[in-house]
Amino acid sequence: MLFEGAQAALLDVDHGTYPYTTSSNTLAGQIAAGAGVSPSAAGTILGIVKAYTTRVGAGPFPTELHDELGERLSRGGAGGRGAEFGTNTGRKRRCGWFDAVLVRQSIQISGVTSMVLTKLDVLDTFETVRLCIGYQIDGQTLDYLPARLCDAMRVTPVYEEMDGWRCSTQGIRGWARLPLAAMRYVRRIEELAGVPIALLGTSPQRDDTILLRDPFA
Repeated sequence: MLFEGAQAALLDVDHGTYPYTTSSNTLAGQIAAGAGVSPSAAGTILGIVKAYTTRVGAGPFPTELHDELGERLSRGGAGGRGAEFGTNTGRKRRCGWFDAVLVRQSIQISGVTSMVLTKLDVLDTFETVRLCIGYQIDGQTLDYLPARLCDAMRVTPVYEEMDGWRCSTQGIRGWARLPLAAMRYVRRIEELAGVPIALLGTSPQRDDTILLRDPFA
């Protein structure tokens, strides 16, 4: 039996970036109360994560890109990659570099056991790619997003830079066919997140997926 959540972990009304949240609980633990099953029913919890980070609406977003790179991530069609617009509202999503701090925090509060990494192909044209590995605020380095909103809005990202692969990964369905730089990027995300990546998406098409390991085994 599969239970699917429709909203991101940090939109959770209790554990998200309040008040920039939805009005309900979105974490995996809500399955028990919402569906009327035992808390132990969820044996495998898959976290769906993009190869970069996005957010809809206002709220803290340390790695947000306000330049041409952010535009390349968000827009679709010629010259754009991500087509980052809301399915129902058409509202443009804010885009930025992969935030390993937020992902790790989301994994912890939802008990994620493995990840599905999507939209790797969106980064195909970038000469370098960045990963946020921490935050700085008032001379301190943090490995979590501060609970106080006023602090969360002030943090600045600490980046790790990697070489881009500058060739198409779109539609690739085998791990060995990926460029080496893309492999290194995926494995680094895995290391920073602390859980394995089970599935890797390389296009909007459902079948363009690389199975790295069986998440249910």
